[in-house]
Amino acid sequence: MSRRSDLHPDVEAMLTALEAGFPDVTEHDPRELREIIVSRRAPLTRQPDMATARDLTIDGPGGDLALRVFVPHRDSDDADRSGGLPVVVFAHGGGFVFCDLDSHDEFCRSMAAEVGAVVVAVDYRLAPEHRAPAAMEDVYRALCWTSENISGFGGDPHRIALAGDSAGGNLAATTSLAARDRNGPKVCAQVLLYPVIDDDFDTASYRDYGVGYYNTTKAMRWYWEQYAPQGRHSALVIPTSADTLAGLPPAVVATAELDPPCSAGEEYARLLEAAGVPVIAHRFDGLFHGFLTFPQLSLTPPAREKVWQMIRDVLAATPADDDVRSAP
Repeated sequence: MSRRSDLHPDVEAMLTALEAGFPDVTEHDPRELREIIVSRRAPLTRQPDMATARDLTIDGPGGDLALRVFVPHRDSDDADRSGGLPVVVFAHGGGFVFCDLDSHDEFCRSMAAEVGAVVVAVDYRLAPEHRAPAAMEDVYRALCWTSENISGFGGDPHRIALAGDSAGGNLAATTSLAARDRNGPKVCAQVLLYPVIDDDFDTASYRDYGVGYYNTTKAMRWYWEQYAPQGRHSALVIPTSADTLAGLPPAVVATAELDPPCSAGEEYARLLEAAGVPVIAHRFDGLFHGFLTFPQLSLTPPAREKVWQMIRDVLAATPADDDVRSAP
């Protein structure tokens, strides 16, 4: 295996460490895989500090559904406003198979603090025990709950975005479609971070970066087989299967150059734009799948700030709840 010779030294070192330390997902039972990944996880720091970080359980389509609600500290300018903070319903990555509220706790806290938003993280059902579209249905249920209840946490029910990284990006995209087609809660934005859009393994980025860059084509095939061994024609599983993308919420699409799903993410951004959806798209050159959840990587903090700014920009385009109430 050989990599590009022009990678940043810190990226090269991180990729080498990940290649050596991350298990080959295809060689493990999913339950065993989850245990391995949790055992290698750093202790939960619960940083940055939140005004509120509350775990709660709601009724989900498959039983109890766990959420974690992050409310950031408000500065003096925010405190003077009568309206609530914007809200992000967040679906974590993990190939639809692993990760949970704890794996993305720091990321959600940082998003809440830097964007100035209430973040509702969703502990959706995992594959293969729960096949597609179970995870999407859980995120949709969380969206509905958030629309009805988030004002009690200081959130603005008129400014709810859906967001997710990797497999969670797929869930944010498909839940946006479900909300549109079901006349569900209005979604003000969809934030797709190196999203897993489809199961086309013959794109340019799969050909160029399918081996040796942490996330592999072999692993991506396995993830799809766990989540959706059949029925991938549905727009609730692969968003490009939708009859139309018109009428979807404005999108932030952030991709990573060294990521096999990169080409599909960029193509989805183009399809959204062609359907008349406002899109803020950015490719992080020289970076790999999952980099946003590695804050120890030197290139991650400035990349995160770019992502936070894109999210702030798309949320700013939606009027606050007090503006909505005062509209004629």
